[in-house]
Amino acid sequence: MKRLLVLALPTLLLMLILLAVNRVQYPNTTSASAAMLSFEQTSKSNNMRTIKRILKASYMPIDDLITYNPLPNNTIRQIDPFLFLNHHGPQTYGKNNKGLPFGPHPHRGMETITFILEGDIMHQDSANHQSVIRAGGVQWMTAGRGLMHAEISSDEFKQNGGDLEILQLWVNLPKKHKMITPSYMGLQKEGIPFVSENGARVNVLSGKYQDIEGPYKGVTDMPMFTLEMESGATLSFEIPTNRNIFFYVVRGKVNTNGREVSKLNLVEFNNDAEQVNITALETSYVIFAHAEPFNEPVVSRGPFVMNTEEEIQQAYKDFREGKFGTWDIE
Repeated sequence: MKRLLVLALPTLLLMLILLAVNRVQYPNTTSASAAMLSFEQTSKSNNMRTIKRILKASYMPIDDLITYNPLPNNTIRQIDPFLFLNHHGPQTYGKNNKGLPFGPHPHRGMETITFILEGDIMHQDSANHQSVIRAGGVQWMTAGRGLMHAEISSDEFKQNGGDLEILQLWVNLPKKHKMITPSYMGLQKEGIPFVSENGARVNVLSGKYQDIEGPYKGVTDMPMFTLEMESGATLSFEIPTNRNIFFYVVRGKVNTNGREVSKLNLVEFNNDAEQVNITALETSYVIFAHAEPFNEPVVSRGPFVMNTEEEIQQAYKDFREGKFGTWDIE
């Protein structure tokens, strides 16, 4: 048995360092803006939110793990408070594989929501949480003041192989909650409530949809849904204009507020109306969430997301001093 106090693997740091990179804003061209003017006027007259831009995920493999990264990118650093998304897979692993490469590493000041579409994840952390979540399930971890965790494939998956598709979303915590006690919730598919309507299944992870409440009760008001839509299915949401929307098409193709959006694309909406209409043009899977922006400074280095450079340095100091905890691994 070893007492571990380990920083993230080099490959993991390559993924995390994206959050520390200054991004350049590229303005829309005059011709593109003119082409959108008529459509935006129509959307506003129908009380539909207009779309600012559609952002294609970049292909950024991590060792043998297929990975796409739609946020952050060269155009946008965040959709406050949504910071970062990695989309792993889809791919098929053979027998006796190494599985996911995300061994023990720390976090502070943010939350991670992990969506398991295919395959599994074995979670373990220094707050004594442990679980194996399988296809259709979700993990929600609030790092708060800090903890260490590992996200690897189960022994069964590494031995037998199989299909894998997993996404992880990072969400900021406001300054007043950055140092709260860490928490974790692992939900198998059968533990996630849902609403079926119009050929769609709305999985309610947090917040409320119709009369169904999600099982995760966080410190911020952030409804989070996954949308499984058959071709031709329709859904409609009314989101107050003071809230930012996170909208990522994982699979398929949809039409939202008059624009076609295919898989591996993130939609950035303007905050100019409340209505969001979605029609599936083929069988589709969408991650949909909304929250009020924090409008606070964001300073991120590797696995830490804080408000000042001094807080980042303190996080590294606390980690080196063992304040994020340890756990035993054979």
